[in-house]
Amino acid sequence: MQTNLSEQSKLLPRAEEADKILRTCVHCGFCNATCPTYQLLGDELDGPRGRIYLIKQVLEGAPATAKAQLHLDRCLTCRNCETTCPSGVDYHNLLDIGRAVIDQAVPRPTGQRLLRQSLRALAPNPNLFKTLLQIGTTFRPLLPRGIEAKLPHDLPATGERPAPRHARRVLMLEGCVQPGLSPNTNAATARVLDRLGISVIPAPEAGCCGALDYHLDAQAMGLDRARRNIDAWWPHLENGAEAIVQTASGCGAFIKDYGHLLERDPVYAAKARRVSELALDLVQVLADEPLERVCAATDRRIAFHCPCTLQHAQKLGDAVEAVLTRLGFNLTAVPDSHLCCGSAGTYSITQPELARQLRDNKLNALESGQPEVIATANIGCQSHLNSARRTPVRHWIELVDQVLR
Repeated sequence: MQTNLSEQSKLLPRAEEADKILRTCVHCGFCNATCPTYQLLGDELDGPRGRIYLIKQVLEGAPATAKAQLHLDRCLTCRNCETTCPSGVDYHNLLDIGRAVIDQAVPRPTGQRLLRQSLRALAPNPNLFKTLLQIGTTFRPLLPRGIEAKLPHDLPATGERPAPRHARRVLMLEGCVQPGLSPNTNAATARVLDRLGISVIPAPEAGCCGALDYHLDAQAMGLDRARRNIDAWWPHLENGAEAIVQTASGCGAFIKDYGHLLERDPVYAAKARRVSELALDLVQVLADEPLERVCAATDRRIAFHCPCTLQHAQKLGDAVEAVLTRLGFNLTAVPDSHLCCGSAGTYSITQPELARQLRDNKLNALESGQPEVIATANIGCQSHLNSARRTPVRHWIELVDQVLR
């Protein structure tokens, strides 16, 4: 694709990167074939190719518009198009650049602005989130249906975490909403890792990964959160922690991008690159561990929903399925497993109608093999799918924890 960035766009910190990505695109349109929003809406501007053109026009000097902002807002950032693209277009980074430029030029309506500010204030604060979750559960019958559906109905018991006792040590990102919505996930992770001779060491100074702010009009704040996490983890890494484990694939995908997003930061570039190298999804840690020695065989019938952030962003499609199959789980076939469930961070709140359609389509596919439970690897997907009140959805490590000998 030929480009001619405006003089103003050439001054952007990531202008060279944007120009390079735009030039990679060859207009083939293969991306639209696997884009969830294009499949639902049938609008060229609601597919990756159309969004790339919108960003190109703005970077070449065309005025940013609310219409362009809407089409970019509708993107799930599922990165399915990146998996499909034969030219290797780095779409999600171009989208980040385009969104930042357009959001700066186009003020949002008051309702949208307040919603996004509220999400940024609430979700990254685990204590506040858990408190409001408890209040919401108490007054569940009085809540609007849309909010009530997102409250968990059957939280599993958290259980105890083993104290650190092994020479092998890892850090683990606790997450923002996961401790409130699925408190057993990280506890189960710690128990399974402990049985394998790996201790989870605490790093309470670490907080939100930064993805939520970064994708809700506050990229600078998201990067500040990344820097704080690097500062919190660095002493432990210097002291021998071998990895930073994520049990939420959405957080993991963003942390693995720290090195790229902070590559122009003279203070944090090298540390960010190292943190990204040591950031591992839980399945990467367990894939080569002898789980069969500590787990009993099972033939439990389950369907696995592979989150977009695991299969498209981290390129770990089929990794969890391989681990579960090793342990004897009976995995059902899932049609169109590459498609997004509609969660996409806060997308299910900012774009509820599209998210609901995608959720129901995904559940129909997951339930087609009649599983007794659905497993996934991301708290956002887990909560979103559970909001339909159909087949129960759990993080896959909880199922592994249940079959520990």
